[in-house]
Amino acid sequence: MGKLSVTQLRIIFYIQVVCVALFFLGTYVEYNQSTAQSPGWDFKTLVRLGIGLGLVIGTFVGWRELRFSRHRSAETELKLRAASNAFMEVMAEHFEQWGLTPAESDVALFSLKGMKVNEIAELRGTSQGTVKAQTNAIYRKSGVSGRPQLLSIFIEDLIQDELPAHMSQAA
Repeated sequence: MGKLSVTQLRIIFYIQVVCVALFFLGTYVEYNQSTAQSPGWDFKTLVRLGIGLGLVIGTFVGWRELRFSRHRSAETELKLRAASNAFMEVMAEHFEQWGLTPAESDVALFSLKGMKVNEIAELRGTSQGTVKAQTNAIYRKSGVSGRPQLLSIFIEDLIQDELPAHMSQAA
């Protein structure tokens, strides 16, 4: 099942609230009918009240946790977008420093995304030979011998120089 919209989630929550209300109404009616025969709380009514209380708590805790989860998800998406933008800025700076042409920059970007030469050629509407030549020019201008080294340049720029405490002790 895909991601539900806020409206759909609200509808589900309201349905749960109505079901809990109907459950309590049924318990109340049953209690009134049973007290006419024998006054007082019987075990069945107490169990139903306990179940109803559990339903109420579960419904509201579930709703609260869902809201918290959606809020956390939105924050994470913002952070991911910021990291993606930072990565793109780092790439653009390097591409400019290396003097890559716009076509080479496109090929470098597609290559860093993990695309193969034939996929890049098809996407750009050029031949595979052209993409290979551009790829070689990118490696030459950046001073690397292949895609893994090219990617490592950007990763190194994004990772802090300081190692976490547990890693620096092992080194």
